Amino acid sequence: MIKTSADPKLVLTHPVHFVAFGFGSGLSPVAPGTVGSLVGFPLYYVMSGLPMLTQAVILAVLFLVGIWICAVTGKAVGEADHPGIVWDEIACFAMVLAITPMTPIWWAGAFAAFRFFDIVKIWPASWVDNNLKNGFGVMLDDLVAAMYAILVIVGFRYFLNV
Repeated sequence: MIKTSADPKLVLTHPVHFVAFGFGSGLSPVAPGTVGSLVGFPLYYVMSGLPMLTQAVILAVLFLVGIWICAVTGKAVGEADHPGIVWDEIACFAMVLAITPMTPIWWAGAFAAFRFFDIVKIWPASWVDNNLKNGFGVMLDDLVAAMYAILVIVGFRYFLNV
């Protein structure tokens, strides 16, 4: 169980903190990063019918705005990478879904790969997590996890000719 020091009232009444905490999903007392990542599914699904270039622009904007969102909320709760701040998981997992075939098995695999790399934090994600204690660092370590997950998905797609 992860200890949450964020005031739910602050999270649920301030728009920036509400987004940073994944629309409330980051308040989960158990595995808030995993619960928050689930919000990436509907977020990406809404974008899935758009042209790929439009999706890429939206995802880039979500990442860049996320730097600010995570920084503001991190300061408000007194911890740059508070476990309940899950916007980084949401935005970066949506990036993984953008290259993943839209089937339940592929999406489950993408979710598992992203969560694995986000939790394990293979270098350079570990370096980012340990050294960049700000909104950029919060977003960047999840971007690295997303890139590793994307490499796995692309590898499977190549191997399976999908």
